[in-house]
Amino acid sequence: MKNQIPKYVTQARAAYLLGMPPAEISRISEAKGIGHYERAGNEEERFFTYEELQKICVLATCEGVAAH
Repeated sequence: MKNQIPKYVTQARAAYLLGMPPAEISRISEAKGIGHYERAGNEEERFFTYEELQKICVLATCEGVAAH
């Protein structure tokens, strides 16, 4: 059996992978319309593709440069 790479990651996993606080990921994704929500009963979770993670990383880097 192959180890398959998931197509989507949760916001918590995205924060871990990018080394950013979840609140910052949430702020950028809300502002730019990146990511999508999945609902299971009363629970709702935001998911990202790896391409979207790259966009968030670039946006965070650009914002960090502009702030200095």
